[in-house]
Amino acid sequence: MDDPIHIETDVLVAGGGAAGMFAAIAAARAGARIVLIDKNVVGRGGASIMAQMTCAAALGEAEPDDPQVHLEDTLAAGRGLCNEALAALLCEGAPARIRELEDFKVNWARAENGRINQVKAPGHSRRRCVYVDYLSTGAAICAALRNKVSRNVAIRRLSNVSLTDVVTREGETIGAVGFDVATAQPVAIAARAVVLCLGGMTKMFARTTSPNNLAGEGIGIALRAGARLIDLEFLQFYPNGHLAPRMVGLDPTTWEPTRVKLGGRLLNGDGEEFLHHYGEAEGEAYGTARDILTHAIFKEVAAGRGSPHGGVYLSFQHIAKGALEAALGPVNDIFKRNNIDQMGGIEVDADMASCVAGLYAAGELVGGANGANRLSGNALPEAMVFGDRAGDRAARYASGKAVPRWHNGAATPHLDRVRALCVGRGKGAASPGALMHELKQLMWRKVGPFRNAEGLAQALDRIRAMRERDLPEAAVPAERVHNASLVELFELRSGLYAAEALALAALNRRESRGAHQRDDFPDTRSEFATSQHLWLADGRLRSSFEHDRCTGRAD
Repeated sequence: MDDPIHIETDVLVAGGGAAGMFAAIAAARAGARIVLIDKNVVGRGGASIMAQMTCAAALGEAEPDDPQVHLEDTLAAGRGLCNEALAALLCEGAPARIRELEDFKVNWARAENGRINQVKAPGHSRRRCVYVDYLSTGAAICAALRNKVSRNVAIRRLSNVSLTDVVTREGETIGAVGFDVATAQPVAIAARAVVLCLGGMTKMFARTTSPNNLAGEGIGIALRAGARLIDLEFLQFYPNGHLAPRMVGLDPTTWEPTRVKLGGRLLNGDGEEFLHHYGEAEGEAYGTARDILTHAIFKEVAAGRGSPHGGVYLSFQHIAKGALEAALGPVNDIFKRNNIDQMGGIEVDADMASCVAGLYAAGELVGGANGANRLSGNALPEAMVFGDRAGDRAARYASGKAVPRWHNGAATPHLDRVRALCVGRGKGAASPGALMHELKQLMWRKVGPFRNAEGLAQALDRIRAMRERDLPEAAVPAERVHNASLVELFELRSGLYAAEALALAALNRRESRGAHQRDDFPDTRSEFATSQHLWLADGRLRSSFEHDRCTGRAD
């Protein structure tokens, strides 16, 4: 039987994207020792590195602006459900993080007058979104953070470590367990505080432009530890994903900045502009929020006015060739050769603390700030501001603890589960890969951009059967080196909780609001102008629109 790799630290940060790296840097700045883990390579995975252009911050470089105005735009986009304290924290903290990244050598694009260039993104009332260039803002941010993390002796980086459970004792976080992806050896990490920065659940859907490692694991891990979720029904389906023709070397979401910055026109299959039929003013400059844009495109296709590939057209025919070449640069060479976001998540307070003592969260895994619809450009500052806050507060919490109170009895069941699965099992049963494929199709068909009670109930029944019956019998080969089936099994173990929570929350919200659209309840209803909370009790997911206190750790 494998003895676990045992590690002790002050603060464990799980997830090596922008939120996780900012959390690690902030915790180190506060005097803590940090272990930063990622199931892939620290600083190379997650959604942050794929963010292409805009990052919202009320710097006032392009025109007079203020975090309060940014907050007003964020609250308007959230359709009445934003946690105003968290949204204010995001808007007030964004300018400092942008300045700090400039100190970290992120070269923000500049106007001719030398000031940081800022553009106006959909839903914003000011030109406040900064960028590096059209395609690599996220990559530039992550490169700068990797450099800072790698030079900080207080931060120990561990790539290829998959987190499976947060370990609690008497309602308090004492660390976490997981396994080394390269060898399948169990890993036990004693920590005074844990910060979850594991991203969203985009892998749960058949169509996604996000990395393939965002499987909703943070949701399941947090639920089993006793944390609560909020607003999970609001999953933003990014409307601009490239369908055709196929272009190698070009991310499918490239069209968002080009549409906004260059004034690309959206045309249906008949060659007609259509956004004015859905509340958008006519003209070349679109400012449509993503929930409305998704609705408009989906409805055009459903009405038989889509393109042959099932989408709509993005046209730049009205823009001069020289202007396109100047704006797009090397992207034009790719032309010649040839994103789902989560608003809901773990419920936290203004310190990024969950209701489980010592358990914090940051980034896309946090719910509340965006309400029913995320404002364009808010994803990156959310990761940075909340990551910085979570790391700092986790370090302060840890400093009040004498030693990591590791308890073998609390950790043993989690470690035994990893050991048992590493020897292989379930010959003849469905593989985790097959179950994941089925789940992706199910979520896309039944829990996608437009939902109804029948489809959601069917999805819930099947998800619960997969979690309770199919997954425990799933076939896992007895490979010890980079066992992809083992990784995917643990993704499903937590991700199925995330999928179930999303479907349950969507079924319970009998209205259409923001990113959550019901065909059978098309109107927004005042009685649902409140957030929905979910938690585990006796192994079952519970839901309430009442704001009651934390229920404690579930079995």
